[in-house]
Formats: sequence, structure tokens, C-alpha cells
Amino acid sequence: MKIAIIGASGKSGSLIMKEALDRGHTVTALVRNPSKVTEPNVNVVEKDIFDITTEDIKNFDIVVNAFNPPHGEEEQHIEAGRVLNSAFKGAPDTRLIIVGGAGTLYVDEEKRTQLIDTPDFPEVAKPTASNMRIAFNELLNETGLTWTFVSPAGFFDPNGKRTGSYQTGKDHVILNSQGDSYISYADYAIAIVDEIENPQHINERFTVVGEAQ
Repeated sequence: MKIAIIGASGKSGSLIMKEALDRGHTVTALVRNPSKVTEPNVNVVEKDIFDITTEDIKNFDIVVNAFNPPHGEEEQHIEAGRVLNSAFKGAPDTRLIIVGGAGTLYVDEEKRTQLIDTPDFPEVAKPTASNMRIAFNELLNETGLTWTFVSPAGFFDPNGKRTGSYQTGKDHVILNSQGDSYISYADYAIAIVDEIENPQHINERFTVVGEAQ
């Protein structure tokens, strides 16, 4: 498949890129700074996310949005979401997969309390989580595009190992066998590429949890 990754030089984007390449997909990195992409088997296109148009994405089967704005500029999640929502409305055959956050996952069956609103949610994560919540809510109200929003577990571990397995849920926080909400970046990347190859969540969100090793 022809896959483009926005933010392919970042922590999650680079691992998703590697996973897709290892499975034989054709991968293009859409990045602001091409020099940061050192993988030789990737097509690299210099493109700021805020400048992306339908023309830029219509020839891909999948576009993964792994964009992560600088600290202090977390509101860019909202702006970037609006740009992509508009672009993808003109490319109905291209599917958008979003590297989301855990903050919008619910902790109660009635769906009244999200993780971001719980007392123990870390203050340092709130700027990202609150802006991603706004972007996610706007996406839910959109029509005319094909998307999937993938929420990691509460502890999204950049240094965790690739175990090769994970479990999925929908809109609620789920726990692993140790009672923890945990997923490594590497296992999250597996879940993303699995969803690309075998779509199970069209125009909806899902979440993943894995084992810490």
C-alpha cells in the first residue's frame, strides 16, 4: 500500500514508518525538515502540516498523522486537525489515521468522565490532552472523510519493548494483565499498521494496551 506519514521523524512516526517498511509497504515521509529522516527506503517530501492540501494526499491509500507540536504550542493540534479535515474531504479514497491521545478515553461506563478529567491525570500532559480533545470532538462532527483515531494507553512508553502483541478496546480505558494502562510505542506501531492492512475501525476510535517487559 502507499502510505504517507506526517511527522515521520518523530518518536511514534518513525516507528510506524519502520513497521510499515518492514512489511513491504511504500512509505512517504511528509516532514518539515527532510534532513531528520535518515531511512534510505523512504520517499521524503518537505511539507508543513498546515500547508497540506487535497492534492498532496489524494494519491495515497493511507495517511498517518503523527504530528506533535512543540511544547507550549499544543493548540496546533486543533489547527492541524482542521487543515487535514478539509483536505481529506476532497480525497474520499484516502484514509486518515490519527495518532491520538489517551485523555479522551472514558473511565466510566456512562461515558461521563474522561481520563483527562480524573484527579490523577498529570498536569504536564493536560495542554496536549485538552487540545487533542477539541480536535477529536471536531473530527467526530465531520462528514465526508474516512478516518480512524487511535488512542494509546495512559502510559505511552517511548522506551518500551516490542512484544508483538496487544489488546484493543473502543472508547474506554483498558488494562493489561498487571492492571496497568500501558503500551509501548513499538507495539502501538504494530497496531497502527495492522489497522492499515486489515481495517476494523472506519470512522471511529479505538485504543490499545500491551504488556510491559
